[in-house]
This record gives sequence, C-alpha cells and structure tokens, in this order.
Amino acid sequence: MPQKLTDTAIRTAKPREKSYKLADGGGLYIEVAPGGGKWWRLKYRFEGKEKRISLGVYPAVSLKEARLRALAAKAQLSRGIDPSAERKAAKAETVAASQTFEKVAREWHTKQIGKWTPRHAGNVLRRLEVHAFPDLGARPIADLGAPDFLAMLHKVESDGHIETARRVAQICGQVTRYARLAGIVAADAASGLTEALTARPAQHFATITEPEKIGRLLRAIDEYQGEPSTCYALRILPYVFVRSSELRGATWDEVDLDKAEWLIPAERMKMKRPHVVPLARQAVALFASMRQLSGGGRLVFPGLASATRPISDVGLLNALRRMGYARGEMTVHGFRSMASTLLNEQGFNRDWIERQLAHCEKNAVRAAYNHAEYLPERRRMMQAWADYLDELRAGAKA
Repeated sequence: MPQKLTDTAIRTAKPREKSYKLADGGGLYIEVAPGGGKWWRLKYRFEGKEKRISLGVYPAVSLKEARLRALAAKAQLSRGIDPSAERKAAKAETVAASQTFEKVAREWHTKQIGKWTPRHAGNVLRRLEVHAFPDLGARPIADLGAPDFLAMLHKVESDGHIETARRVAQICGQVTRYARLAGIVAADAASGLTEALTARPAQHFATITEPEKIGRLLRAIDEYQGEPSTCYALRILPYVFVRSSELRGATWDEVDLDKAEWLIPAERMKMKRPHVVPLARQAVALFASMRQLSGGGRLVFPGLASATRPISDVGLLNALRRMGYARGEMTVHGFRSMASTLLNEQGFNRDWIERQLAHCEKNAVRAAYNHAEYLPERRRMMQAWADYLDELRAGAKA
C-alpha cells in the first residue's frame, strides 16, 4: 500500500527537469511541474476509460482539502456521475449566468457601431437602457424566454408608446439572434415578437382635400415672403407631389425642362428605383424661374447658409406654420395625400396615380423596368392636375 503524503513531503518537493508525481493513494496525487508549481490531480475510471481532473493548486488547496475533494468526486462516481462532465456542466452554467442580457446586448451594440450613424447607434442604446435593461438587463440571457420579453414590451405599450415597443422588440430580436450565432444561447427567444404586439396604427399625414381650402392654401403659398428656395419648393410641390426629401435634394442634372421631365435617380428614392415625374407647364415655368435664382449651382433648392446643402424639411414645415397652418391641419407630406385623394375622386386610373406616387410595385421583376410605365397617361394626368390646382387658386370651389 503506497505511503500517504505529508505536508512536509509536499512542501519540500523540488522541481525537476520534467514533471513528476507524488501519490497519496486512491488515485489522488500531486504533480510537481518544472517551474515549481504543484497541482492536485485525481485519476479515476468512468465507463471503462481512464480520466483525470484537477483539484486545485498547492498550497492554496491543502493536503486535507485535496483529500476531501477527492472523496466528493468518488461519491459522484458511486452515483454514476462523471466528475469531469459534472464540472464542465457547472462551469458552463457559471459562464451562462455571467452572460446577462445587458452584457450581451452591449457586446452586440459595440459590434454594430461601425455600420450605423452615431445618431442611430445612440438611439438603439438609449432604447435598451430606458426600456429593456431595467427589467431584463441583470438576468442571464439564456434564462429569458419570449414571455419575459413580451412582459417588458407590454409595459412599454401600456405607457402609450406603441411604435417604441415595436422598435425595442426588433432590437431585442437582433440581440438574441446574435447570442444564438455566438453560441451563448440555443435559440433567439426574442425573434418575431412584433407579431404579439399591438398593431401599428395607420399613419395619416394631415392634409387638406376640400377644394375651397386648397385654393386658399395655394394663394397663401404664392403670397408667402421667405427664402427663395423655400418659396419655390412650396410652389412646385403641389404640382409634383413627390416626397419632401426627393424635392429638396433635386439637382439640375435630373431636370430636363425641354422634355418637361424630372428623372429622380434610384438612390434618392424611398423604394430605390428611378422615378420619372412628368412636369406640367406650370411646373416647368417655376423650375425655369428657380434656375435664374439658384446661382448656377448643382442644387435646385440650395439652402441659405450653403449652396452645397439643400433646404431642410423643417424649413418647409415652418413656412406652412407661418402661413397659419397648424400641425394637425397640413404637413409637407400632405400634398401627396391631397393629390392621391382628389385624383382618385376625379376618376383617374388608380395604377397611374400609384405609379406617380412611386408606391412599391409588388412584382419585383416588373418593378425593375416600370419607372416610365404609363408615362403618356401620367403626363396627361399631371397637366390636368396642374390646371385643376390653378382653377382652385383662382377661386373655383370644385
């Protein structure tokens, strides 16, 4: 029977050129490394295979403590438990417990920053800090299920923040998807949560559709005394009813006054497809006048502070407010709603109207080639629309 180790024997054991062992019996031994380190090991057999586990480093783990740890491991063996596998599972559980939702979310956020603008990155982090972290941040992400995320999101909804709840749900879904791909969790529990949230309310932009009120609005725009680019942009907008960003960012190389066409390139369109705007005679005349005022620069509507930057959406909106049109009465986007409503009421082909509004074509193949679709018909419609607006400006009531 091997002689049992003593503290003196362990303490005085000197390192050698190669590692060597000092046995204590029952599979327990201490390994003395060439560098002087002394490691407790336990050798055992499980399911016919020889295995080893570490029980700590001497003198932090004394001889007495090492023997107690060895006894605990043998007790596991007697119950059919592999001490090595049990230890790995316990370690994995410890690691999982340290991977809190906040820690993983911040790690994900850091990795995305290079893809985002500083403003967007700040918005994402702020939504997590305000809405998600207070309830879920300290909890291990592996312990979180869909009900946990939904409980948090429903609180956001109950505060009246319907759209914010949807945005937070999307962010949480991205975080858990990252955690799954990184091997931190087995499934992304926050995926698809928007389906369980309150439906997004339809977005209605304030507009004016009563003919008499439209006439008053057009006269107010004509009489408005402001910065030239803003004045002309507002005069042209009713005739073309494009999106504000599409109008404000217009460049002279897009506008062909001889052909009476404005071709907005795909990169400036919401749907990322080129868009042809037929220009009525009234719009051509306004563009021609603006060309005389734009100083020969690239932009059709240069800002007052810099000829290389266009006017702002806020500038157009503020002009409407100065004319006396409140937020709930008329918006810049409202000119699109105005045209859509009245052109449909006047019996114009719905496809012509939708194409002129540059709404998304469901058939992707067809959409790739249809930027000039119905162009002759749309040209007639746009001239008829411009003439109708002029009648309203002159005081017609219908």
